[in-house]
Amino acid sequence: MDDDPKIVDLVRLYLERDGYQVFTARDGQEALEAARQKHPDLIVLDLLLPRVDGLEVCRFLKGESEVPVIMLTAKSTEEDKILGLESGADDYITKPFSPRELVARVRAGLRRGGPSPSQAPSTLQYGDLVIDRRGHEVTLLGRTVELTPTEFKLLETLADEPGRAFSRLELLDRVFGSHFDGFQRTVDVHIKNLRKKIESDCLNPIHIKTVFGVGYKFNGAEGEGRNAP
Repeated sequence: MDDDPKIVDLVRLYLERDGYQVFTARDGQEALEAARQKHPDLIVLDLLLPRVDGLEVCRFLKGESEVPVIMLTAKSTEEDKILGLESGADDYITKPFSPRELVARVRAGLRRGGPSPSQAPSTLQYGDLVIDRRGHEVTLLGRTVELTPTEFKLLETLADEPGRAFSRLELLDRVFGSHFDGFQRTVDVHIKNLRKKIESDCLNPIHIKTVFGVGYKFNGAEGEGRNAP
């Protein structure tokens, strides 16, 4: 979804060569309508769209589904990237970009969008927080918590090894893949969004603890964790 026809054609060409079915939109309103009608597996979205800008489109989409979103934009400052990620984007690529890298990011985004076969049979449970890998779902106090694919992967990674301190660099590599060249602060943004959804008090979190000078760890002390088939 981009307002530059040349970029749209280039992205379409490379993705179709890789075997993907591609739908395009020329402005934000058309992008929202296409996403709601076509239910895509992943969306590549420009920030600077006519009618409805990319940030608003991303917020609407994330409020309605868990579809992975890759921002593709000329805005390259750290503040712009943080703003895009805070709107719910799962990845961020700046122009000019390598079409081959974009295809690689799309592949990675689709892999993160669903549970791997080896993980699917099990469930992680810590007190009232349940992470269902098979259903790719998180519940808290019996209620479903709507997470983006990136937030789910981040929570799953931390909860897999409760008590272990992960550096931001480790989390970037595990959640985004070694290809990701973004800022380590990206992790902080997603942790902030995740805490809003699973913590009753974000200033005094129970589940995801900050390890000062290192990164983050999952606290399993609130309930006995278990893997269930």
